[in-house]
Amino acid sequence: MSQHPALPYLRLSEKGKVVTAAEAVRLIRDGDTVATGGFVGIGFAEEIAIALEAYYLERESEAAQPQGKARNLTLVYAAGQGDGGDRGLNHLAHHGLVKRVVGGHWGLAPKLQRMAIANEIEAYNLPQGVITHLFRDIAAQRPAHITRIGVGTFVDPRNGGGKLNSRTTEDLVELIRLGGRECLLYKTFPINIGIIRATTGDPDGNLTMEKEALTLEALAIAMAAHNSGGLVIAQVERVAESGSLNPRQVKIPGILVDAVVVAKPENHWQTFGTQYNPAFSGEIRVRATSLPPLPMSERKIIARRAAFELKANSVVNLGIGMPEGIAGIANEEKIIDLITLTAEPGVIGGIPASGIDFGAAINTQAVIDQPYQFDFYDGGGLDAAFLGLAQVDRAGNLNVSKFGPKLAGAGGFINISQNAKEVVFVGTFGAGKLRIAATDGKLTILDDCKAKKFVEAVEHVTFSGAYATTRGQHVLYVTERCVFALRPNGLELIEVAPGIDIERDILARMDFKPLIPHDPVLMDARIFREGVMDLRNDLVGIPLDQRFTYDRQQDLFFVNFERFAVRTSDDIKAIDKAAESKLAPLGHRVYAIVNYDNFSISPELLDEYSAMVHSLTDRFYSGVSRYTTSGFLRIKLGEALQNRGVAPHIFESADQAKSDWRKCSPR
Repeated sequence: MSQHPALPYLRLSEKGKVVTAAEAVRLIRDGDTVATGGFVGIGFAEEIAIALEAYYLERESEAAQPQGKARNLTLVYAAGQGDGGDRGLNHLAHHGLVKRVVGGHWGLAPKLQRMAIANEIEAYNLPQGVITHLFRDIAAQRPAHITRIGVGTFVDPRNGGGKLNSRTTEDLVELIRLGGRECLLYKTFPINIGIIRATTGDPDGNLTMEKEALTLEALAIAMAAHNSGGLVIAQVERVAESGSLNPRQVKIPGILVDAVVVAKPENHWQTFGTQYNPAFSGEIRVRATSLPPLPMSERKIIARRAAFELKANSVVNLGIGMPEGIAGIANEEKIIDLITLTAEPGVIGGIPASGIDFGAAINTQAVIDQPYQFDFYDGGGLDAAFLGLAQVDRAGNLNVSKFGPKLAGAGGFINISQNAKEVVFVGTFGAGKLRIAATDGKLTILDDCKAKKFVEAVEHVTFSGAYATTRGQHVLYVTERCVFALRPNGLELIEVAPGIDIERDILARMDFKPLIPHDPVLMDARIFREGVMDLRNDLVGIPLDQRFTYDRQQDLFFVNFERFAVRTSDDIKAIDKAAESKLAPLGHRVYAIVNYDNFSISPELLDEYSAMVHSLTDRFYSGVSRYTTSGFLRIKLGEALQNRGVAPHIFESADQAKSDWRKCSPR
C-alpha cells in the first residue's frame, strides 16, 4: 500500500499538526478517495468543505493546471450530509472535482443528486449502516463486508447493486451464499483522505467531542484512512495545549490524525439549524413538558395511531419526517419514560430533535458511535421501528429512495426496516395537498390528494415485502384513513377510520385491490378527538387475562375492570373469550364480583356489551355483585343491563358488593 507523500513532512513538522483549512485541502490529490463524516449538519466539517470548493474553483480557473491538484475524487459518506441547499456535500458538486460518489443518502445534497441523475458522475447508493461498517473493515484490512442487509432491495445485484445511473458500471456488491443463506458481499477499498470533526484538538492531533451532538463514525474513518496509508484532516472549534486533554475524553487519538483545522465559528455550528444547544451535547437536561403539543392534523392522526404500537420497556427507532411526530405523541401522553427512543447516528434514550436538527436529541441516556448503533440494529436489537411511507405496492414492497428524477437514497432505512421485530410505515394515504377534519371521533376528507402512493409496483425496492414475510416480521402501513398489514399473499386492509367510505376513500384511490376481511375494524375513536388518549394506562394497565381470578377456597370469581376501557367490538369479544377460558373448566356456576371503578365504554357499545354480560350470566354465574364509585356509570351501565334482563343494581363500593355476596351465599 502506497503512503501519502505528505506524511513524512506532516509527522516531522515542529509546528505540530495545526494548519489552516487552505493548507489542509492542498494535501488532497487527483483521484483520491475521500471519506467524510457527518449526519445532516451534525459532525460535518463545513470549514474544510468550503476550503476544498474554493481551492478547486481557484485552481480550475488558472491557465496552467499543475499535476496533483484535487480533482476526480471518489467521495464516500454514510449518512446524508447537507441542508438541502448549499451546505454540506453540496460544496463538492462541481464538474471535475468529483468523479464517483458512494453515499448512503442523497436527499440533502441536491447538487450532487442532479449530477448523478444527469449521468455526469458514477453514483452508488448503499445502506448507511453498511458504509459505517465498511469503514471499520477497511481499517482492519478485510477484503469485504458480508451481511444480509440489502437482500431483496435495490442494493441486491439482482436489482441493480445500488447503481444509480448508466455511467456506473463497476460492481461493488456481490450475491453469495453462506450456510445455505443468501448474503451480500460489499467490497472494501482504500481511503486516501478522511475528513472528520471534533470540538477540541491539540497540536498532537488528539481530539475530544464534548460539545458535539454526536460522535458518529469519526473514529472508524480515521482508522480507515490511517491504515490505508492516507491522511486524516480534522476540523475543530478550538486548540488546547499538548498533554492537557483528559485521555478519557479523547475520542480520536493523535496517532490517527495528520492535520487539525480550527474553524470559523459560523462554520462549526452544532447542527445546521442550531449554533449550540447544551441539551444536545448532554451538558444540561431540559423539561420534556416544555415541548408544545402537536396541533390536530393528518400528521398527528397518523402519529397517534402509530403510537398504539408502542409497548412498555421497548427499544424503538424513529425515522425522519412523519415518524418524528410519534415522539411528540409519546411526550403528550406521558409515556416517553416507558420506552427507549433511539436514532441511527448513535442516540439512545431521550427525545429526538426534528427538522434540520434531526439526529440530535435531548435528555439522552447515551450517545454511541454510529457503527455500533448499526451493530445493534442489524442484530435485531430494535423492538419496533417507525419509518416513512412514500410508495407501496400490492406485495408490501416500499420505496422511499427514488422517484423518477428525484433521488433521495435509502440512508439507514434498509438496515432498520430489515431487522426490527416490528416495523410500522407511516405516511398520508396519497401524495399532494390533503385537507381533513376530525370531529366527534370521526374523520372527514375535505380535499383529497391527487397522486397515489399505493401502486401496482414500486419504482425502487427499499423494503422487500417478500423478505419480511420469510422472516415472519410484523409489518404495518399506517395512514390517516386506514391501516394495512403485510400478509404472505399481500397487503390486507385491517382498520378503517370512522367516517371513511372504503370504496370511495380507499379502493378508488389505489392501483390495486388489497385483501379485505369481511369486517375491517374501526380505528380507535380517541385518535380523532382533541385531548390526550390516556395511552399510559394502555401501556401500564393490567393485561386482560390477568383481570380474572378464581378463588377456589371461597368459590368466588373476581373480575377487575378498574381503569379498563372498552372501545371496540373486539374488546368485548376478548372479554367473553377470556372469561369463558377461566370459567368453563370449573364445571359449575360461581358467584362473581366485578370491579367497575374507572371503567369506560364507548356509548354505542353498551348494548353489545350488556348482551355479552347476559350470555356469561346465563352460562356461568350463580349470582353477580358489581360496584363502581361512578354514579354516571352506575346509571348508564345499569340501564343497559336491565334492558338485557340482567340484574341492574351496581353497588358503590367493594365492601357493599361483598356484603351482598355473603347474603346470597348458602354458607
